[in-house]
Amino acid sequence: MSEITTVGLDLAKNVFQVHGADARGGVVFRKKLRRAAVLEFFGKLPPCLVAMEACGGAHFWGRELTRLGHDVRLIPPAYVKPFVKRQKNDAA
Repeated sequence: MSEITTVGLDLAKNVFQVHGADARGGVVFRKKLRRAAVLEFFGKLPPCLVAMEACGGAHFWGRELTRLGHDVRLIPPAYVKPFVKRQKNDAA
């Protein structure tokens, strides 16, 4: 398995989408996580860059993931929009 360097986290009410990538940008994993399992999952990952769209809940999750040793970056919603090409859903 490739070493995970970047993780994208899409926040939602109950089910979060998590995408892991290696240094070359290749997909390492794609998962759906329930809210209760997020901290346990990230606790098992080696420290990496975690990117998520800035929203009210993102600041809470950013603080929690920083405590676990990850480098958290919040992306403004205007910069996230160009990544969604068609059929907006959590995985896209």
